[in-house]
Amino acid sequence: MTEHIVIVGGGTGGTVLANRLAEKLGPELERGAVDVTLVSDDRNHVYKPVFLYVPFGKKTVGDAKRPLADLVDRKIDIEIDRVQSVDTDRKTLDLRDGGEMAYDHLVLATGAGLAPEKVPGLAAGGHHFYGPDGAEALRDELATFTEGHLVLSVIGTPHMCPAAPVEFVLMADDWFRERGLREDVEITYTYPIQRAHGIQSIADWASEVFAERDIRLETFFNADEVDPDDRVLHSMEGKELDYDLLVGIPPHEGSDLVSAAGLGDDGWAEVDRHTLESPHAEDVFVVGDLADVPTSKAGSVAHYEAGTVADRLASRVRGQAPTATYHGKTVCFIESGMDEATFVEFEYGTQPTVRAPSKPIHWAKLGYNESYWLTARGLL
Repeated sequence: MTEHIVIVGGGTGGTVLANRLAEKLGPELERGAVDVTLVSDDRNHVYKPVFLYVPFGKKTVGDAKRPLADLVDRKIDIEIDRVQSVDTDRKTLDLRDGGEMAYDHLVLATGAGLAPEKVPGLAAGGHHFYGPDGAEALRDELATFTEGHLVLSVIGTPHMCPAAPVEFVLMADDWFRERGLREDVEITYTYPIQRAHGIQSIADWASEVFAERDIRLETFFNADEVDPDDRVLHSMEGKELDYDLLVGIPPHEGSDLVSAAGLGDDGWAEVDRHTLESPHAEDVFVVGDLADVPTSKAGSVAHYEAGTVADRLASRVRGQAPTATYHGKTVCFIESGMDEATFVEFEYGTQPTVRAPSKPIHWAKLGYNESYWLTARGLL
């Protein structure tokens, strides 16, 4: 009897997992003992970190995507469709176009979504770089922004690419200096808790750099409303910030699939942080941003989680007891300007050490961005 593994989502987690399974279960796939199906509602795979560079004219949104069919091993079936519901009792998925699909093992990897509408006025009064349309609109706005107050407000947490807001203001500072405009541009960064970042060591480093570069830091600033007419950002604490250009990191949301299937609250899937298995349903795993684990919502996390789940699924298919575990490994490059960067890595319960920024690390980040497509194929 053929076992059916279904992966929902064609982002980093889903794509890396599919390719790892093609490698680990090659013989089983060849003889028909197992089938693997990747279900995605987008024919393209999108590498979202590229969007950070679009506002500064260093990349285009086209650089961020490639067809899934070019990245996924041919032993994997790709189904372009949208999953509308999950029935974990019957082990079936309801597809928008393809009817019902049964599974023996299910992996949800649908990522996080943006929800700017949760903050009144944000969609009309703010910009962001967390998607293609937002990144292009911000690029066009920055191109003509020569003076005034630029405010970056981290409004929604948790959010994708946790270091990206810090990167953006440091890159903007450098970008304006290169163009001889920095004296005419005030930059403010806000964060909802009483430090500049959720990770203490990164917060300490960022605060010091902000002070050196004359970037104003507003902590414990929980933005709850934007007045796009008067260009004022309001916070729950009663503070107000006038702005000329607002870059707001919008609230993020999980998936309605998770809530409806009883797999977690508020759309984020509850999982064992080491095995990535759901405690609410048998044979259900979650990887990537959708998983509610105590680490960053970052591509490296999805990558390492996918490796763990691939090992565990391979063991199950072969009737063996799974032993692979994920320990929270996270790696992150952090741009500190237009031509320097730093690098951090950490696991559950550890604090990263922030290295001194350098040009070689910046070029290493750019190099990784180019080689990412090999990562998605499971080759790195």
